[in-house]
Amino acid sequence: MIIFPAIDLRGGKCVRLIQGDFDKETIYSDDVQATALKWQAAGAKFIHVVDLDGAREGSPQNLDAIKKILEVVEIPIEVGGGIRTLDDANRLLTLGVRRVILGSVAVENILLVEDAAKKFGDKIVVGIDARGGFVAVHGWEKSSQVKVEELAKKIVAAGVKTIIYTDISKDGMLSGVNASTFAELARSSGAQIVASGGVRSVQDIRALKSVEAQGVVGVIVGKAIYTGALDLKSAIEIAEEKSC
Repeated sequence: MIIFPAIDLRGGKCVRLIQGDFDKETIYSDDVQATALKWQAAGAKFIHVVDLDGAREGSPQNLDAIKKILEVVEIPIEVGGGIRTLDDANRLLTLGVRRVILGSVAVENILLVEDAAKKFGDKIVVGIDARGGFVAVHGWEKSSQVKVEELAKKIVAAGVKTIIYTDISKDGMLSGVNASTFAELARSSGAQIVASGGVRSVQDIRALKSVEAQGVVGVIVGKAIYTGALDLKSAIEIAEEKSC
């Protein structure tokens, strides 16, 4: 299982929001390169980057910060936030981003997701962000009437193999995870699931590790590693343990 330390970008700075609320922001660093290098030094094999301004505006906004990260790290990064066109995706991949994450566009234009999967293959993943079982869009500021399971099946049918599933109610709350929720989505959709939202301790990492065989292939960690509640190196060691 892969641990993805998160770097959320707003105005070129590394921040964290609570439940996706732009009015509940904590700035952790204005040096994105130092942050990325810190997580790489702790043993991260992949970094998860979110362009919060992009998610809100509908097109990538923090390209300079993303370039800065790519200049210094030796590990791959994935980027999401405001990627709504094939050109957006291609621009990021051309910069050196390993994977791009499609979000709101999966609700609004599943044919574009299918086109992206055909053109870019495994470099395309889709993020499903949900409240109460329904998908949220446009930087989590709007809710849809689309159910998570329904969208996940459409995404897999469109040719995408990996879904990042975020429980917004838990994001930034350090409230723990419900591993069975992620495992169930993996089973019902046939997708590989990366869990996101609520991770607070090594117990959460162990719980998610226990459902790895059911299709939970990764977990994104954010606030817990910024506050020190979770040691990234320890989390990675648990995630990389060989299953018996």
